[in-house]
Amino acid sequence: MGRRTTLFILTLLLIMLFVLGCPKKTPPPPIKLPPQTTEPQPEIKEPVVPPEPVKPQINLKTVYFEFDKYNLTEEARAILNDDARQLMDNSSVSVRLEGNCDERGTNTYNMSLGQKRAQTVKDFLVKYGIAANRIETTSYGEERPVCREHNETCWARNRRVDFVITAQ
Repeated sequence: MGRRTTLFILTLLLIMLFVLGCPKKTPPPPIKLPPQTTEPQPEIKEPVVPPEPVKPQINLKTVYFEFDKYNLTEEARAILNDDARQLMDNSSVSVRLEGNCDERGTNTYNMSLGQKRAQTVKDFLVKYGIAANRIETTSYGEERPVCREHNETCWARNRRVDFVITAQ
C-alpha cells in the first residue's frame, strides 16, 4: 500500500476511534444525603396583652351643707344633678358617700349628722335613678376636716359629703 492510502486509513481509523471509541460522559448519579433531622424550633409567640379597659372620665363633685342641717340647698341639688348624670352614663361605677361635719358639736352628734347628710345625698341619687346597691354611705363626723382653722369660712368647707369611687 502506498503511503497515501496508509495515511488515509490511519486518518479514517482515528476518526472512527474518536467517534466510536470515546465513551459518552454520563453525569454521576446524584449524591444522596441523609435526611436532615433538625430538632423542631419552639414557636415564639408574642405575649397577648389585653387592651387596657377604658376607665370612665368621671368627676363627681363634693356637696356642701349649711350649719347643723342635712337638707339640700339649691346649689347642692345642681351639683347632684350633674353627679347623677355622670353616674347614669357610667353604670359600672359605684361610690361611697362620706358625710362630714365641722368641729362644733359632740362627736356623737356629728357622726349622726354626717350619716344623715350622706343618706340625704344617697336618697337624691336613688330618686334620680341610680341603683341603691351602687351607693354606700358612711360618716366621719368631724374626724376628717379639710380645713383646720376656727372660723366660719373653714367650717363651711368641712360640712360636706364627699364622693369616693369604689368600683369602675
